[in-house]
Amino acid sequence: MPPRRSETWGYRGVRARPFGGFSVEIRFRGMRLGLGTFDTAHEAARAYDAAAWRLRGPHRTLNFPNMPTRERAQELAPPPRLITDEDRRGNRRREHRLSIAEIDEEAMALWRQCFPQDIINECEFYPQRRAEREKRSAGQAAYREHKRTW
Repeated sequence: MPPRRSETWGYRGVRARPFGGFSVEIRFRGMRLGLGTFDTAHEAARAYDAAAWRLRGPHRTLNFPNMPTRERAQELAPPPRLITDEDRRGNRRREHRLSIAEIDEEAMALWRQCFPQDIINECEFYPQRRAEREKRSAGQAAYREHKRTW
């Protein structure tokens, strides 16, 4: 396995992505919060600084320490969508369910193709079953009416 390449470009919390973007993460109270992916390392570092101002207040380490106020940090970088590990797990779960549903759909399409008679039988079965059920419920209603008058 080749050695892991982790280029930070000199900015705190910024990592280069294989496709050319820059992702930003910040750790806060034991959680790793993903702040998103940016086109340039500078934009990513600004987003990190804004999140650091919001989360850590006066106990922060910034990429650009000349940022005097929290308002100035928010002007330079819009509020990030904080993605936690729990969000990632939930997203993975939804993707897994979706892939299972897609596999089921493919299997059903293949079944319909290979066994068209089953589809015809199914289309005949359910209306017949519905008619039987209606007949039975009508008979039960008549029985109840008869029992009430008796």
